[in-house]
Amino acid sequence: MKSEVASAGGDAAPRCGFVALIGAPNVGKSTLVNALVGAKVTIVSRKVQTTRALIRGILVEDKSQIVLVDTPGIFAPKRRLDRAMVLTAWTGAHDADLVCVLLDAKLGIDAEAETIFTTLANVAHPKVLVINKIDLVPREKLLALAKAANERMKFEETFMISALSGDGIDDLKKTLARLVPAGPFHYPEDQMSVAPMRHLAAEITREKLFQQLHQELPYQSTVETDSWVDRKDGSARIEQTIFVERESQRKIVLGKGGATIKSIGAEARKEIAEITGQAVHLFLFVKVRENWGDDPDRYREMGIEFPKE
Repeated sequence: MKSEVASAGGDAAPRCGFVALIGAPNVGKSTLVNALVGAKVTIVSRKVQTTRALIRGILVEDKSQIVLVDTPGIFAPKRRLDRAMVLTAWTGAHDADLVCVLLDAKLGIDAEAETIFTTLANVAHPKVLVINKIDLVPREKLLALAKAANERMKFEETFMISALSGDGIDDLKKTLARLVPAGPFHYPEDQMSVAPMRHLAAEITREKLFQQLHQELPYQSTVETDSWVDRKDGSARIEQTIFVERESQRKIVLGKGGATIKSIGAEARKEIAEITGQAVHLFLFVKVRENWGDDPDRYREMGIEFPKE
């Protein structure tokens, strides 16, 4: 189905719709969400597969409200958590009004992109092709990639962007605003995300965890916000727990003399304070919870469905 285009002018009817961002891990979906919204609403990391839940960023362009669904990267799942993340991504695509398919300009249509194209054939919504990281590839290669992708699947529009620098973002915004369905806004105009602040704060700490530890810590780690108390002086007291699966991982997160956990806490506290606009007192704890990846409660906390098999 193709959305009806609103007529120009100040009296144009409002439009509102959900736009799912689909792509392989590390293609730049989280960076693109933050660039479109103009604020940080989802974590960004050099490590792949960092997005686990459907984080929604919200922006208003002209008379349209665009609700962005930043899905987990689609990859070949090996563990229960992997399967849950891939299931979540495809659920986001099927539930959206419009699908943005992201390709990495350097990688082109590789095996992961081929798998995505094949599965997207079962998704009936309009699709927009977004080729990201164009600053890393010669123009001739970009044009060839765009041609090959459009021969592979029908796209309403094709965009070449750099989510990191912002190139092409304004044109993409205008097109998304035009393509979402007519209808009233779902959220207040000044709202930028539907992720609760407790969840976003946990995601920020998880991002700092990945940034500091790189390859030292596997993906079997998660962060939960245990308490958030707004104090009389206007500051917030936040307690979070980092869960790992083994004692050896706990020692890595703590670091020698607690240096690593202190550094993670300082970086997370600074960013949470910037987003909330208030002083933050952040207290981090590290606990071992064996096989948390098989615990349904942890999946509910992350906002993703627990796969039974």
